Amino acid sequence: MEQIQIAGEFIRQSAYRIEENTPRIKKCLHQLTDEEVWLKPNASSNSIANLVLHLCGNITQYIISSIGGKPDMRVRDLEFSATRWFSRDQLLDKMSTTANDATAIIKNTNEKELLRIRQVQGFSLTGIGIIIHVTEHYSYHTGQIALITKLLKDRDLAFYGGIDLNKKNG
Repeated sequence: MEQIQIAGEFIRQSAYRIEENTPRIKKCLHQLTDEEVWLKPNASSNSIANLVLHLCGNITQYIISSIGGKPDMRVRDLEFSATRWFSRDQLLDKMSTTANDATAIIKNTNEKELLRIRQVQGFSLTGIGIIIHVTEHYSYHTGQIALITKLLKDRDLAFYGGIDLNKKNG
């Protein structure tokens, strides 16, 4: 496989994973009230709203700013200290816009930019490293959001509804 094909496949798969998780977060938020999205399970945990703000901050800093060239305006501590700044619907819009902007940047990243080293949040990372970080970080917190939603609503989120996950490799 040619190098450019490998880079293209990496970009497609990375964008796919972000695009896969955004509807999962939306599905969770649509089941919750404004009060529930700001509810903290305990003093050591974050609310779903704080996690959404944190994801938006992280994605903006790593992808939109670093790879996309926009100014880094992130104030990370505010993502966790915020209390009821946004409604559930505003959080949904913010998450959708941020994820869409990031995937557009990822899809337009060339091989040179994938390999270029940048300084982000004190780390030296290539574009590939940045995209891997954002993809796994987004998945990690999507899982937390899903768990909190399940604990609050006691229902299956059916992320894989209609798909036979017992199929063997073939």
